[in-house]
Amino acid sequence: MIQFVQVSKAFGKQQIISGATFTVNDGERVGVVGPNGAGKSTMFEMLSGNLSPDKGEISVPRAQRLGLVRQQMYLLEQETPLLDYTENAVPELEAMHQEMQALEHQLDSVPDDERGRLLKRLGELQTQFEHDGGYELKTRAETTLSGLGFDARQFDRPLSTLSGGWKIRAELARVLVSRPDILLLDEPTNYLDVPAVEWLKDFLRTFPGTMMLVSHDRYLLNSLTNVTLEVMGGMVTRYQGNYQKYVTDREARHDLLIAQKKNLDRKREQLERFVDRFKYKATKAAQAQSRQKQLDKLEDIEVPQVVVKRPRITLPEPPRSGQNVVTVEDAAFSYDGRRNIFEHLDLRLERGDKAAFVGLNGMGKTTLLRLISGRLSPTAGKVTVGHGVVFGYQSQDFTETMDPDRTIFETVRAASADRTEGELRNLLGGFGFQGEAIDKYVRVLSGGEKVRLALARLLLRPNNFLILDEPTTHLDIYAREALEDALRRYTGTLCLVSHDITFVRNLATTIFEMTPGKVTRFFGNYDYYRAKLAEAEAARQAADGAGASLDGRAPSMGRQPGAPERPAQTAKPTGESAADKAARKREEAAIRNEFSRPRKALEAKIEAAETRSAKLEAEQAAIYDDMAAAKPGTDFQTLNKRLAEIKKELEDAAWAWEDASVRLENLIADMEQRIGALNK
Repeated sequence: MIQFVQVSKAFGKQQIISGATFTVNDGERVGVVGPNGAGKSTMFEMLSGNLSPDKGEISVPRAQRLGLVRQQMYLLEQETPLLDYTENAVPELEAMHQEMQALEHQLDSVPDDERGRLLKRLGELQTQFEHDGGYELKTRAETTLSGLGFDARQFDRPLSTLSGGWKIRAELARVLVSRPDILLLDEPTNYLDVPAVEWLKDFLRTFPGTMMLVSHDRYLLNSLTNVTLEVMGGMVTRYQGNYQKYVTDREARHDLLIAQKKNLDRKREQLERFVDRFKYKATKAAQAQSRQKQLDKLEDIEVPQVVVKRPRITLPEPPRSGQNVVTVEDAAFSYDGRRNIFEHLDLRLERGDKAAFVGLNGMGKTTLLRLISGRLSPTAGKVTVGHGVVFGYQSQDFTETMDPDRTIFETVRAASADRTEGELRNLLGGFGFQGEAIDKYVRVLSGGEKVRLALARLLLRPNNFLILDEPTTHLDIYAREALEDALRRYTGTLCLVSHDITFVRNLATTIFEMTPGKVTRFFGNYDYYRAKLAEAEAARQAADGAGASLDGRAPSMGRQPGAPERPAQTAKPTGESAADKAARKREEAAIRNEFSRPRKALEAKIEAAETRSAKLEAEQAAIYDDMAAAKPGTDFQTLNKRLAEIKKELEDAAWAWEDASVRLENLIADMEQRIGALNK
């Protein structure tokens, strides 16, 4: 297991981690969350041995291999081909392979008595090499690189030819291929497109070791983790469950601490008042001394001085536009006049649409946004903007239009003079600029801070058509949630590109999938889009008999062509008579009937667990209200005891829900597998 015992770390006068004590057990999947700059990456660097704590002890199992993927990576082997770099991920296997090659060369030139010894050693090495997966390394490397978005034509390219983002993808692939016992991932989705995020999620679901994931991606945190470490205000607090459960428990814990602190402060005040009143009175001196001892034993309850509830971002009400916001007709675009990024493109957005563009990097998503916003002109076809449309366009280069000699506050004030100072401060707080930080000059801001400020400035204006290119980049999880809430309430038209799947999932009402030479529209949300891809993939596999992928993992949905806007059809066996078809239908119905009773039983268990959780959470909320009110006669001891019981019961209900859900998922998979075999 991994253990931190009273660990502290500071950089200069800034205390990053203070007295952190926690344990990560073998096999746990831990999400590490907290604001930007809270110390999450520092914690990983100490775990990997690249930094030493100022105080305390860190324990990591020596026999286990550790793999770390950082947010920023500087690769030294610049001229190494991409596939070779990824494949040579395990130094022990590389050393073993070199020794095997040396032994094979020696066998031709040694006497027979020595030859036997070399053959024995070679056999041992080959057995160990095969057992450790050495013969599968190249295949694993190719599969992983493809899943993360690399084209096979890039495999032989030197690392020096890749951009910074693609180099980090290469490092992620190399670490995944090495199959470490402990996997530390620091913002692994920063440079991944949506299909690659989906692939990574499916890959990590099967990871057998201990995993710690620093991420602002709620989709990954909710899909993959069962423990959450909150790093905030120098403290590290462990919560059981994924991110969604952590959010609920965090607010409940914060409210409980406040109630307990109020109760403690009231008790301290009563004791102090008694001591002050009677300490000099002879008849009460003994009682006063007793109260003083009680007072001395009281320990302070520390409530973290951080905001645990996300800030609220309020957007101005946009003016009403015409029904047709933008129309693209038979459009094409090329940067060099020879190769088109896309061609014969037709699409239309109407008032109130919230559209997301998804697809692999390089498909032209950013180019299309620039075309829609008027930053670029099509090389063929036309783009028509509707009546009364007021654009608000955010891109990475939008930061260059800000005056470097203005402060953060002056920058947003200039964009919206009609907003109060409180409203502006609240908006800036939502993007991570709080307190004295709003007086910093634009020229001293980092690249990420400039992006956040540019986005804040943009959202102050009453635009009725927002075009946002990766708006969640450089935003921590709390700012993402605040921005998401604001855009959900936004009544204008929204067009966005984002690799944050939860962000897309909670906002988009229509999806445009961009594949080579084609843009396909799905008139539904992200879940609808994924369901259509799954139907198309199932139909394709049924048609060509491909079946499941050889490595047993889910296929990379982003690599399939756009799914048709119609239900996928199950392939009909050739030469099937009417009698055979009727018999097959009866057998299929019998299979479904066989699975019906256990399926309903599991669905009932899931519903019962959800109902139980809802009742417990309602009771918990009522207790917190009672404790916060602190009316005379409140029995805090009984309430605290019941809170502890509720916490245990909630955990039991959560595990019951998870167990029934997994069993139901497996049951449905078994049923579909039997029906699929029947229909082949």
